[in-house]
Amino acid sequence: MQQPPRGGGPPWQPQPGFGPPQWGGQPTWGPPTGPAHPTQWGQPPYNPYGGPPPYRQPQYVAPPKPGIIPLRPLMFGEIIDGSFQTIRRNAKAMLGAALLAQSLAVVLTAVLTAGSVASAASLESWIEGLNDQDMAAAGLAFLAATLLVVVLTVFLSAVLQGAMVVPVARSVLNRTTGFRQMWTLAKAHAGALIRLACLIVLGWLLGVALFVGLAVAVIAAAGGIGALILIPFGFGGFALFIWIYIKILVAPAAVVIEELGAIDGLRRSWQLTRANWWRVLGITLVVAIMVGVIAQVVTIPVSLLPAFYTSVVSPHGGSDQAMAAAVVVAVITAIVTALVGAVGYAFQTAVMALLYLDLRMRKDGLDIALLRLMESGAEPDGVPGRGIPVHGWPAQGGPSNNAGPVYRAWPDVR
Repeated sequence: MQQPPRGGGPPWQPQPGFGPPQWGGQPTWGPPTGPAHPTQWGQPPYNPYGGPPPYRQPQYVAPPKPGIIPLRPLMFGEIIDGSFQTIRRNAKAMLGAALLAQSLAVVLTAVLTAGSVASAASLESWIEGLNDQDMAAAGLAFLAATLLVVVLTVFLSAVLQGAMVVPVARSVLNRTTGFRQMWTLAKAHAGALIRLACLIVLGWLLGVALFVGLAVAVIAAAGGIGALILIPFGFGGFALFIWIYIKILVAPAAVVIEELGAIDGLRRSWQLTRANWWRVLGITLVVAIMVGVIAQVVTIPVSLLPAFYTSVVSPHGGSDQAMAAAVVVAVITAIVTALVGAVGYAFQTAVMALLYLDLRMRKDGLDIALLRLMESGAEPDGVPGRGIPVHGWPAQGGPSNNAGPVYRAWPDVR
């Protein structure tokens, strides 16, 4: 090895193949170049890796965590913890929107239950006086009303689910969001979210219609054996439903954060979930089981109130008191169901938004862009992640081959 001359002289020249690790390559160990070695006698050596020589191992530096999650690809526990923190820090926005999403169906269900219980006798006598045509018309009217409520609930949920992505994205950089600010930042994309809901509803209705038509044709052709033939088709249809559901899960978040249209939002979700389908499915399934179990634990005691009242509190109260108790319990159950459903809906929406951000960190290097945004402090009232160009998807509009710079922090997970 070449030694530096005595009494000064030209700097020491490193041998080829030695030096600190370079970006994009593997580290090569040996005498480091440049300031890592004394260039002249009397200069103290500098160790770029930290620690006293000769222990020159790279030191681990944890990624920054300005808000609810660290700025890197997330683990399951961090997604769950970040969802709870989002609800706690933005309770008005998250729980308020979730209550709106759950209120329509719950209130109508409570009204119908109370009305049917209160007028059971008159309803029975009214039904007995109807002929077959009147019964069919009443059944179709009830089915149409139920379908209308379901469609309105789906559309309202789609809009609010997209709006609730805003508090989650802002909480990543420790920015709180109120209900009015959330709606201000998301209302420009309400039309795209409604169109997205229309596409999803039409797709599911078309799938159900195709399956029903296939079932009718098979049963008409094969008779009773056709029911056995339809069993594997049923399982296959259910598997296809789950697969498509996971593929388009983060479409509302893509529409709001990346300012895309309905079709481009579906494409973007399809692209982001590629090579991550099983992971997204596992997290979504575990979260759904958690929410379902907690909801059942809370609502089961409420459903036992009528039996407790009629058997313990007032065992000889008669039918009038039993009917009044049933109405009261129906109202209480609706309120409790709305509250529990709102918390569960907010939690599941926060998980969906964090899954979207996690996928963008893994595929687009969104964590680096968010780190730069945090350091600059730009747009404190905006939505983090909005306007950041990614590969093949510009800030506004559809796919493009000239989308600007690409941030790739984790290319090995594609």
